[in-house]
Amino acid sequence: MASELNNDKKAWSVLLVSTLAFTVCFMVWMMFGVIGIPIKKALDLNSTQFGLLMATPVLTGSLVRVPLGIWTDRFGGRIVMAILMAITVPAIWLMSYATAYWHFLTIGLFVGLAGGSFSVGTPYVARWFPKHRQGMAMGVYGAGNSGAAVNKFVAPVLLVAFGWTMVPQVYAAIMLGTVVLFWLFTYSNPAHLVPSNVSFMDQLKALKDPKVLKYCQYYSIVFGGYVALSLWMVQYYVGEFGLDIRVAALLAACFSLPGGVLRAVGGVMSDKFGAHKVTWWVLWVSWICLFLLSYPQTDFTVATVDGPRTFHIGLNVYLFTALMFILGIAWAFGKASVFKYISDDFPKNIGAISGIVGLAGGLGGFVLPILFGALMDITGIRSSAFMLMYGVVWVSLIWMYWTEVRQTEVMGANAKPFSLQS
Repeated sequence: MASELNNDKKAWSVLLVSTLAFTVCFMVWMMFGVIGIPIKKALDLNSTQFGLLMATPVLTGSLVRVPLGIWTDRFGGRIVMAILMAITVPAIWLMSYATAYWHFLTIGLFVGLAGGSFSVGTPYVARWFPKHRQGMAMGVYGAGNSGAAVNKFVAPVLLVAFGWTMVPQVYAAIMLGTVVLFWLFTYSNPAHLVPSNVSFMDQLKALKDPKVLKYCQYYSIVFGGYVALSLWMVQYYVGEFGLDIRVAALLAACFSLPGGVLRAVGGVMSDKFGAHKVTWWVLWVSWICLFLLSYPQTDFTVATVDGPRTFHIGLNVYLFTALMFILGIAWAFGKASVFKYISDDFPKNIGAISGIVGLAGGLGGFVLPILFGALMDITGIRSSAFMLMYGVVWVSLIWMYWTEVRQTEVMGANAKPFSLQS
């Protein structure tokens, strides 16, 4: 009994401190979402260049997820996470001394390593809990995505008071303190490691499963889209509604905060109702929100019996923020439900599978801001970003319908009742 109580205490300590560490890592990862705005103005960047600037850290954080997930299985999450965070500290500090565009891109690649923390912490915390509570554990840890919202609260204050160069200096100090805190209050358990006779190739064999590709597609929306819009929203509010950067960041947090914090609720819901049902409804809610968000500000003239009349259609800042808030909640649940799929289907290989799915989500977060910028440069329509996301959600809905929802014949002698059960 005493041993079980001690293990339970360790499990919760690991979960809470790891979640704090992931929050700090995500805050650093999203840094360009705020400081990128004065940098864009200083360097006179176009929208495509700005999109690349914001997306560069996301690229590194995505590419390292697979090896980090595998190393976590083999060496343990505690040592891998601590080393990863420590490596980013010098790069974060150096960001304040960058002056040229290529400086920011190069240093951003190293700062982006912080984004790989997700595929370390997910298997690390999951293995401290029994299977029926792993969805909850991964959801609580994943709530560290709220670091995107923390960045929007902290960075604008530092930026306005001291200039943008103070932001990376403060963030470097915070990351260093987090490394120390993490090492003091987390633990290792040799039983959680993959046996030494299992090779990297053995771990990677599960990636041939077609289900993994499908989970990658889902995650490219709920996580990749979340990352991309978290980076994009501050400048969107500034450009579309003419807001001050502090007000813009505060409203953008209405999407980022629930999109991170409520991931824990999504984990509990996935444990209770199943990953399939939660993901299915997440995609439908996303489809509706993105359809409405896609409509650009439009003026049109109609010939009436009293002469021409001009009408305006478009979302005001309040309706726009409300839709983004709903979308953030949906994607928080979706991020948790996708990883519940993984823990259900690949319990012995969570690290490797979460790494490849996390890679897909991260690459979505890298590619999408660049595409957002390119579409805006080409069309001049800011809401083209949401048009693109709307199309991506359509792909996932169709894929999910044919592979999970429509599992039986609906016509003919062998037809069976329609079911949403996975």
